[in-house]
Amino acid sequence: MIHKNKFINRVLERLEGAYAPNTLRSYYVDAASFVDWCEEQNIEAFPITSVTLSGYIEFMKLKLRYSTIRRRISSLRRINTLLGYKDATQTEEIYLSIRRLKREKFSEQRQAVGINQDLLIKMIAAQPETLAGIRNRALLSVGYDFLARRSELVALRATDIQFTNDGALKGTITKSKTDQYGRGRLVFGSVRSAKLVRKWLRHKPKDIQTIFCAINHGKCIDRPICDRNVNDIIKRGVLKVKRCERPSDLEVSGHSLRVGAAQDLLIKGYDLAAIMRAGGWSNPSTVSRY
Repeated sequence: MIHKNKFINRVLERLEGAYAPNTLRSYYVDAASFVDWCEEQNIEAFPITSVTLSGYIEFMKLKLRYSTIRRRISSLRRINTLLGYKDATQTEEIYLSIRRLKREKFSEQRQAVGINQDLLIKMIAAQPETLAGIRNRALLSVGYDFLARRSELVALRATDIQFTNDGALKGTITKSKTDQYGRGRLVFGSVRSAKLVRKWLRHKPKDIQTIFCAINHGKCIDRPICDRNVNDIIKRGVLKVKRCERPSDLEVSGHSLRVGAAQDLLIKGYDLAAIMRAGGWSNPSTVSRY
């Protein structure tokens, strides 16, 4: 296991600085899973052959989604190239395996349920009058208004937002999944968000630049809240409002605020291009699924 970890790390070191940390972590997980499978089958992992990849696809489709399998195939081909091997997997056999996979698995993909404005208001009102509750109200409201991804939301710093003369909020998403070079995306928040953020900032120490910082034992910590905690905050908010069983990731996730805001914009008459600009989407088909 140690040898495998060193081997993968050595390969991925070449990508550092050129790819986002989340992408590198994904590459590592994909490579490690493939190497583990190859060891169980007693076959060489690299160079990847068409027969090996075809067998791995058959193994993956028993428990993984189509999108995850396609991502792993792409990751493994990239790593294979980094090792100096030619891609021997662009064959008719692999093409047919992927076609069969798509027909069998594609319909299984599900979109996170959107949290629309009516539900959002109830979730905000359901938060307790505690330090975490004050932070979470602002986080929920800003996440919806900014159509922000989890990673974008937790990365916001004091210098990224400003309060406008009309009592609203303006911000900049400095870097995102679809903006790896940091060109930035201008976003706007409601008067509701501005009031909630102002209240939170009065409680948060001024020397902590991260807007949505972590809280431990009732005290703010100088580090961003973990993006996985955003999922938990959203799910607990829905639970408080609906008094139902805890939603699963397939029902409510960190994307739900973003999805709900996009749906509300569509209902208000905004076209697809405007919604894509607001949420920083690069693929129209992704937004169309909402």
